[in-house]
Amino acid sequence: METVKRVNMGSVDKLSRVLGVFDENLNVIMHELPVSIRVDGLEAVISGGDDAVRIAAEVAENLALLAENGEKIDKGRVVYCIELAKEGKAADITKLSSGTVTITSRGKPIKCKTVGQKAYVEAIKHNTVVFGVGPAGTGKTYLAVCLAVQAMKQKQVEKIILTRPAVEAGEKLGFLPGDLQTKVDPYLRPLYDALQEMLGLETYTKLMERGSIEIAPLAYMRGRTLSNAFIILDEAQNTTVEQMKMFLTRLGDGSKMVITGDVTQIDLPEGKRSGLVQSTDILKDIEGIRVVRLTATDVVRNPLVMNIVRAYERADNAKRTKEGGADET
Repeated sequence: METVKRVNMGSVDKLSRVLGVFDENLNVIMHELPVSIRVDGLEAVISGGDDAVRIAAEVAENLALLAENGEKIDKGRVVYCIELAKEGKAADITKLSSGTVTITSRGKPIKCKTVGQKAYVEAIKHNTVVFGVGPAGTGKTYLAVCLAVQAMKQKQVEKIILTRPAVEAGEKLGFLPGDLQTKVDPYLRPLYDALQEMLGLETYTKLMERGSIEIAPLAYMRGRTLSNAFIILDEAQNTTVEQMKMFLTRLGDGSKMVITGDVTQIDLPEGKRSGLVQSTDILKDIEGIRVVRLTATDVVRNPLVMNIVRAYERADNAKRTKEGGADET
């Protein structure tokens, strides 16, 4: 028996924002869920099986609340709301309509787009060392840079230090043209880009020249004590156990560390254990240290990226299951 539910949007403006341009958002819901939706006045009339209608109605109701709060509703946000609703957490999306992480140099407000991102930002604000672990596209590095710039503007720190291990994927650094800075620039480019967006090119250049921003390979951290600084270690899955211990013990007074990485993209030589994997296991219960694990649901790039990440996760799980079965025999 078919279930029918009506969701009143309250106004033409909210209805049009929830529907999207040429009903794009409505079509996304019908593509992701086995339901049919039509518009009757200010109401979305949803029909289909019990569970699918319940989920679709929750999605529509919470998207209407977002629209009421002036939030932008695009395809990515609709897909994310559907994922939350499937987990029974649809109302969580309305928590994202308040609070701005920072403002870019062009005046654009940066806000958390997922519940996982919000937890990550809150963890950075309230802890000294934070590990942000998750797949590509979850905003781990970008949000960390945003908070670093905000901390500097508020004079909570005197310096921003960005670093990452220079692990080659194919070409060796020694065979690339140019001096050391030229050789490591490609590894650090995402960090340059994020900083320039936050500060603007002119301010970024001045701070670099003054030494208030330092971007360097991880090897340059050895032997130093990093005080009154916001320090970000990017691509930390490619640190060895020894490198990670070296980095973490550089922490000085008045500093904050954020370590980001994706444990599914480790480029270390065979037999080398990732320092990120070990550190998140042994440090997670220490006060002042927080491990935040983002998932495919937190991917904020093209919604297709979420499906790509999930496909790889399924393949990895199937491989582990198969290997486990082989071991038992």
